[in-house]
Amino acid sequence: PMSKYKSRFGDRKEGRLLRSLPAFAKFVPFIMPTRNDACNQYEESFEVSDVDRRLRKLRVDGYKGIGILHFIIAAYIRGVSMLPGMNRFVVGRRIYARDNIEVVMTVKRSLAIDATETTIKVVFEPTDTIFDVYRKMSEKIDEIKTVEGNNNTEDVAEAMCKAPRFLLRFALTILRIMDYFGWLPQSLLDASPFHGSMFVTSMGSLGIPPIYHHLYDFGNLPIFLAFGAKRRENFMLPDGTVQQKKYIDFTVTTDERICDGFYFASSIKFMKRCLANPERLDEKPESVVRDVD
Repeated sequence: PMSKYKSRFGDRKEGRLLRSLPAFAKFVPFIMPTRNDACNQYEESFEVSDVDRRLRKLRVDGYKGIGILHFIIAAYIRGVSMLPGMNRFVVGRRIYARDNIEVVMTVKRSLAIDATETTIKVVFEPTDTIFDVYRKMSEKIDEIKTVEGNNNTEDVAEAMCKAPRFLLRFALTILRIMDYFGWLPQSLLDASPFHGSMFVTSMGSLGIPPIYHHLYDFGNLPIFLAFGAKRRENFMLPDGTVQQKKYIDFTVTTDERICDGFYFASSIKFMKRCLANPERLDEKPESVVRDVD
């Protein structure tokens, strides 16, 4: 576990430097220095018929507001517990293993048309179950809806935007340099929606398919996942009967410098297996795999 790891020279506040990677993997960030240089885009579907049945039962059991987003995040966390390379990040031309799982998402403060949107960052552990995900997300969302005024992220943005443009550009240059060397204060890392494991957004409520969202060159977010509304598809079985299945389309934009294509493919397949058997997310994983040194 990370609690037993002793920090070494070159590590950062939010993660540890991966020293044993192959030479080519270490060389790639010099060839593709920005995240959008290195972004790959992928589109597929999650089959969610079983998740849908599970959601109906959980809502009856009192888990008000639980939805597909909770299960996608829980499946991602379970994926990280088995394939920790998904939770790496690149800063300063170096590849790091992140200590926590930090998921960033956009939420509306209420369902009113004029309600403002804000970002929240929820910190998870690799051992978290669907119930942990529900609890942690509910706590964060309740916090946003009950607190009047801005959250930390908006306070930082508002303070910076009051400065003249040349000063704002200069300030951002300083922040980039500080980030490059790992000198950003923890309070800023906690408030930043550009630092984390994954940004996830639902397009279903907007009534459009998931877009291919860009990554941010500022910060260190390596994965952006967008998903759409639930859709139904009919299949003809060998005996001539028709079966209906439910799907959610999703797109993923990834920073290919953190791990290779086979690793990413294995991660997506693992998430799909979790969503095909959602009950496995009720229990903690039997073991957690630690990333390489």
